Amino acid sequence: MDTTDQAANGRSFGKGLGLKKSLMTLAASVMLATSAQAAVPATAEVNTTGLAVTDDTVTVGILHSITGTMAISEIGSVQAEKLAIDQINASGGVLGRQIEFVQEDGASDWPTFAEKSRKLLRQDNVAAIFGAWTSASRKAVLPVIEQYNGMLYYPTFYEGLEQSPNVVYTGQEATQQILASIDWAAETKGAKSFYLLGSDYIWPRTSNKIARKHIEDKLGLKVSGEEYYPLGHTQFNSVINKIKLRKPDVIFASVVGGSNVAFYKQMKAAGIDFTDEKPLLLTISVTEDEIRGIGGENVDGIYASMKYFQSLDNPNNKEFVAAFKEAYGDDMVIGDVTQAAYLGPWLWKAAVEKAGSFDIDKIRE
Repeated sequence: MDTTDQAANGRSFGKGLGLKKSLMTLAASVMLATSAQAAVPATAEVNTTGLAVTDDTVTVGILHSITGTMAISEIGSVQAEKLAIDQINASGGVLGRQIEFVQEDGASDWPTFAEKSRKLLRQDNVAAIFGAWTSASRKAVLPVIEQYNGMLYYPTFYEGLEQSPNVVYTGQEATQQILASIDWAAETKGAKSFYLLGSDYIWPRTSNKIARKHIEDKLGLKVSGEEYYPLGHTQFNSVINKIKLRKPDVIFASVVGGSNVAFYKQMKAAGIDFTDEKPLLLTISVTEDEIRGIGGENVDGIYASMKYFQSLDNPNNKEFVAAFKEAYGDDMVIGDVTQAAYLGPWLWKAAVEKAGSFDIDKIRE
């Protein structure tokens, strides 16, 4: 628990809590093991359900928010998925076919996610969808995916409490992310009281329900307050004043998307200095991706609980980071969800080639 990540401007961020760091190494071992392609199987043999597969290409869908309040978090996922597709194509494709993609914008709107997923499956006949970010968008897409027997590769940390044969979850679930971070704050920092603060949808609410139960029932500590704000909310002065009054040891934050920009800037403007850890701020929702919009100077001193940090020191990660920066610029950063999004196309490729077919039912077997 001594991982230190550097934000885009060089300031310290996420000083610890790099959970489940072996995931990147294990997944990279799979994705980089691209052996020579066998003879290309006939399309009739690998596509019996009407997917967009020809003798030369296979089409997939990318569905994230590139507009609206969630764009700050989701654009990195789009970039990562496109990078993976480019690398797979350069290594010979999938079952000898080059991957083409149809990209749709969920526009930070859950009904739009459902509409676009239906279009990808019914009109474009994509072989897989890489997408969604918030649990609300995933919940909107899920009935459509299940109705039309599609396959969604979902990259974000989420609340758990859900299983679907039509979804591959490449992010961590809540207990993996939350319990260890709260234990760390209590044991290492001596925290006795927590203020729970999140965006108002299923993931923050469920995460804080898990957090509260652990804090109160397991650790015997105090929850000083719990509040939620709509996605896109930008006025946090009221809760900042409450935090100043109640003086919790820890602010446990699950604010998402563009709201983070206002939240952290207003915290700093209110004179709250997180470098002295009074209070300590522990986030389960801000990654390197969001820092580009928030500004590193506004998050100096906060802690983040994630399974991945860009600073992870192993050859596979260094190669991944170098490839990402080569594709998108040296100033780009890679957060937890961006890394998990990168895994999606590679895991799909591995599953298709193991099944010897693009058919969803065969991939699941």
